[in-house]
Amino acid sequence: MFKNLNPNYLGISGHQSEVIELALTHGFAGMDLNIADFTTRVRLKGLEYARRLIDSARIRIGTFSLPIEWDSDEETFKKDMKKLPEHADAAAALGCRCCTAVVAPAGDKRPYHENFEFHRRRFQEIAGIFQPAGIRLALGFHAAEYLRRNQAFQFIHELDALLMLLNMIDSPGVGLLLDVWEVFAGGGSVEAIRKIPREQIVAVQIAEMPAATPLSELDEKSRLLPDAEGRIGVPAILTYLAGQGYDGPVSVKPSRSAFPNRRRDNVVKFTSESLDRVWREAGLPTPPRLFVATASNLVD
Repeated sequence: MFKNLNPNYLGISGHQSEVIELALTHGFAGMDLNIADFTTRVRLKGLEYARRLIDSARIRIGTFSLPIEWDSDEETFKKDMKKLPEHADAAAALGCRCCTAVVAPAGDKRPYHENFEFHRRRFQEIAGIFQPAGIRLALGFHAAEYLRRNQAFQFIHELDALLMLLNMIDSPGVGLLLDVWEVFAGGGSVEAIRKIPREQIVAVQIAEMPAATPLSELDEKSRLLPDAEGRIGVPAILTYLAGQGYDGPVSVKPSRSAFPNRRRDNVVKFTSESLDRVWREAGLPTPPRLFVATASNLVD
């Protein structure tokens, strides 16, 4: 598995060259892709031009977010689906094999069983578009109770329910976006993670959780950097995943309040140092930094 940077999780942004520079300067082997921007570049200037910075930096592409709204009306959904093959081909050209989507834990449109079938059918269609390009759709969930308040219908907000949805989708192109914080927030444990079939895990997100906060009181600020003292014990989970042969991206997804300094470079630096500490504690090898990015050799 490899250390992966998702700038959106950290609340930072920048040109592609700036994100690549941040990732490589701070020891990330991969980064997530804004697929809509990349596909537009391919369409306007060709694949070779669009990928030149990624190729020169020798950085891996971990995942990209599903670029359509799947919970739309049928006409809009069918129209948006026509765009997916172009996105899939662009991502596959970079060696990216994972698209992520997170299921809403509640809503006002459909009761649980109707919503379950709706999502099963929609995600099966989406996976069918991605499969010829060798891309898997990784699904995640939100567990925190505050996200379900004041909404008419509850939906998937714990690991077992999401695994049931995955198992009901008739496609090998669908897997799990394993966010260990969400597993614990939903009442899960390390033992629950150990029961997940290895081949089902497509991408991993990590954060620590304050041990003293009741699950019912968790909120976005409860997502700590992975080396913090807390309830989860992130290094042990990384050790387990490595032992099972997981070789995909590992991204840090903390609260933005975890950073004492919101300057972009400092945010990535703090994230990298935290990830390095749990990486070493998990007994994972840290590859040497073979390339130091500078603005002069990465010009967008």
